[in-house]
Amino acid sequence: MNTTFKSLIGAALVVAGLGTTASAQDYPFRDITTSVVWGAGGGTDSINRMIMAEMEKHLPVSINVTNVTGGVAGSNGMVHVSNLEDDGYNLVGLSESNVTAAVQGGWDKKFDFWHPFIVGGSPDLISVPANSPYNTLEELVDAAKAAPGTIPAAASGSGSIHHLNLLAIENGSGAEFKFVPYKGSAAGQEAALAGEVALVVTSLAEQAALIEGGKLKPLAMLTPEAADFNGSTIPTAFDIYDGLDKYLPLKQAIGFAVHASASDDVKSALTAAFDEAIASDVVAEWAAANNYDVGGQSGAEATAIFNTLESTFAYTLKELGATTVDPESLGIMKP
Repeated sequence: MNTTFKSLIGAALVVAGLGTTASAQDYPFRDITTSVVWGAGGGTDSINRMIMAEMEKHLPVSINVTNVTGGVAGSNGMVHVSNLEDDGYNLVGLSESNVTAAVQGGWDKKFDFWHPFIVGGSPDLISVPANSPYNTLEELVDAAKAAPGTIPAAASGSGSIHHLNLLAIENGSGAEFKFVPYKGSAAGQEAALAGEVALVVTSLAEQAALIEGGKLKPLAMLTPEAADFNGSTIPTAFDIYDGLDKYLPLKQAIGFAVHASASDDVKSALTAAFDEAIASDVVAEWAAANNYDVGGQSGAEATAIFNTLESTFAYTLKELGATTVDPESLGIMKP
């Protein structure tokens, strides 16, 4: 065997060995991309950019965040990532609002297609304009009971988490408001300031600047806990009306996900980095500054939360006549 032939064989073996080594590398060995389904600067986008920056500190690669928006309930971004490899290098940044994509015809999968991670969310509350005659939730509810369906209320669009929270307080208190849908929380809050509606249900993070500026008057949190905010305590509706725990709390669940079909190694690596990030002072300080509650759920625990949200949202939309696909046909059971 001549020297040249031996050299060629040796080179081939080296290349083959390198290929074997590369294929056996631990995940992740190249950069990860997170595609956020909502626009840049929004809550889901902000949370994902924050948590990915923290997770990077516990991974040997960078995580790039981009935005793939549009479709039905954020379906464009979910469809985009679902069509990519399930190797853990393509994550999707999402929120609880995405659970309605399937029943509204945005895509054809249940939400358990994903293995989710929940960073957290901001709790909802009921507020009224600063010049409102209502100073307590009881006063507002009593007025609504006295004139059912006449007091206009904003809570984003039909089937949004804010709308579901409005329905929950109606069911729990016996009140009936006149729901006026708006395209997003900001529009609903502006309607309250303009006097178009008498109350608004959105999140504390979204209302914070308006409350601090004296433009909105908070009446009650729609969570079991009161909130200390802007030098005073916002009471919880749970202390005012018995039985609200049958309907509440319904809370935001903002975070990201990887394909549920991804390998255990991928899920373990992401979970380890996520847990480290969630436990950091940076996340705690960011959440406190922006009026968010930290969740920290992942895997089966996060999936259970999204399953409940998916079921509740789907059948509420069905009752409102806002579904194009029967939830049962997708395997979504009634809550």
